[in-house]
Parts: sequence; C-alpha cells; structure tokens
Amino acid sequence: MNGWVKVGTRSELLPGEFKVVWDGDTPIAVYNIDGALYAVEDTCTHDGGDLAGGEVHGFEVECPRHGARFDLRTGAVTKPPAYEPIASFPVREEEGTIWTQDDR
Repeated sequence: MNGWVKVGTRSELLPGEFKVVWDGDTPIAVYNIDGALYAVEDTCTHDGGDLAGGEVHGFEVECPRHGARFDLRTGAVTKPPAYEPIASFPVREEEGTIWTQDDR
C-alpha cells in the first residue's frame, strides 16, 4: 500500500474507538462509528489542539477545549467557535487491516 499509513486491524479499532496515526507531519484520527471508518486531521482549526479524545456525538467530534464540533464524515464545522473545516481523508480496509493517507 504505497503512500498509505497502517492504522491497525479491525479487531484493534472496535465501534466507538479511535486511533491516531501520523502521515509525515499530519496527525490523522481514525474513528469507528458503528462499524464505519472515518479519518480526519486531528487538529482543531480554532486553536490548533488535538481533537482525539474529545466526546463523540453521533458523527461529530467535539474539541475538548472550547467545544467546537466537526463532522467526522466530511470535516465540516457543525458548531463554533471553529469556522474552518478540518481535512478528511480516505480509509481503506484490506484483509482486515485498516489504512489511511493524507491525500492533499
């Protein structure tokens, strides 16, 4: 999987869990939401802090510092104080192994 970063196996990322990996200098948080996998940049556009570890509400992750929310499917802002979206990334699964990449 040239250019792809290994996240782990399906059994290591159960529904409701997340894992952060790095593609170069980009932190990518991969979430398992009811069996579907979503990858977003793990950096809040409001203050530059980590998003991973913030509460997940359906398909939204909430920044643990100031409460901004982002849609895990698209990266769109769903609640201020952030106004700029976060990047979303592709996720692939092959033979039980999960992969992602910063495709920007």
